[in-house]
Amino acid sequence: MEPSGGGRKEKPKAREPAARLEKAKQKSAQQELKQRQRAEIYALNRVMTELEQQQFDSFCKQMQGSGE
Repeated sequence: MEPSGGGRKEKPKAREPAARLEKAKQKSAQQELKQRQRAEIYALNRVMTELEQQQFDSFCKQMQGSGE
């Protein structure tokens, strides 16, 4: 009975590599998407920080001008 049971297990395994390959492709694509999104978030954060600093500097100059 074991040899026939072993034969049954082989058939799903024949399909498994295709499923594994597809799953691996999806995982890889998901990781690439995450990396790209993370890079975009860091770039946006950098730009927003620079803008905030510029606005703060401008505000400080206005306060110095109105204080004198």
